[in-house]
Amino acid sequence: MRYLITGAAGFIGFHLARRLLQAGHTVAGVDNFSAYYDPALKEDRNAVLEGFDAYRMHRLDLTDAEALNAAWDEARPEVVVHLAAQAGVRYSIDHPDAYVASNLVGTFHVLEAARRRPVRHLLAASTSSAYGANTDMPFREADRAVHPLTLYAATKGANELMGHAYAHLFGTPTTFFRFFTVYGPWGRPDMALFKFARAMRRGEPIEIYGRGEMSRDFTYVDDLVEAVVRLADAVPVVGAPVGDFDTLSPVAPWRMVNIGGGAPAPLMDYVAALESAMGMEARKAFLPMQDGDVPATWASSELLEALTGYRPSTPIDRGVPAFVDWFRTREGV
Repeated sequence: MRYLITGAAGFIGFHLARRLLQAGHTVAGVDNFSAYYDPALKEDRNAVLEGFDAYRMHRLDLTDAEALNAAWDEARPEVVVHLAAQAGVRYSIDHPDAYVASNLVGTFHVLEAARRRPVRHLLAASTSSAYGANTDMPFREADRAVHPLTLYAATKGANELMGHAYAHLFGTPTTFFRFFTVYGPWGRPDMALFKFARAMRRGEPIEIYGRGEMSRDFTYVDDLVEAVVRLADAVPVVGAPVGDFDTLSPVAPWRMVNIGGGAPAPLMDYVAALESAMGMEARKAFLPMQDGDVPATWASSELLEALTGYRPSTPIDRGVPAFVDWFRTREGV
């Protein structure tokens, strides 16, 4: 198959592209190598991907519709996985313009490109943050999610709605997936696990928000990639739901799926797994909950399992050590 992945030099995009290339697919990557975090990490990820003959990177920003269309025409993708976005819940509080440009305008241009040159399946990343102020657990896709707590979450929810409109009007088969606290090797430096490990190595305290009383449905990156690869074959067809819990639209080939294992863990268990893997105890600074954060996330994986026969299952006591092995190599320790 011919795939196009936006955000291919990002954390998840890199892992997905490498998995597809190893399976013999052709992958066109799109990335703007933004300076939100050190572009050197993105360059190193991309260098790994460029070791495959079937890979081609297009360095462009999704706000540039002309450049995106040229890359799309060259790649002639059958499946598109749209991962590029301005990430970060808290960053959106101080830099809202970045989210409007990347997440709203960028996604609009992807939808327009798929309208102009149709694809077999368009998959796009959303986030568990879209559940916002919801408190009923586990989070089910059919739950109303109309109270976002950050602009980041609001833009992702808007992306889902934009995608539905395009699927209805132009027949683009579209699946949005909401992922839950993804972690693993090659992760972003602004994510908790990387920040904690780096602080511990330097002998600095780790900042634990919510006074350590939060829990998360931690999802190992290889599990997320496996789910996305399987979802690529689960093309939505109007009138063919897999059960009464399916989010398949009655008027469009569109659905939204959680990607999470349905097994939330306390944040302090996550920290303990990191301490064990690092072979040292962390100095801890317990702080109040941050603006825009939530006390818990918990995914219902019923729909994902019905569509793919799969649910994420890597426990943190296996996933965290895998991150630490990579981190030690990366940091030279």
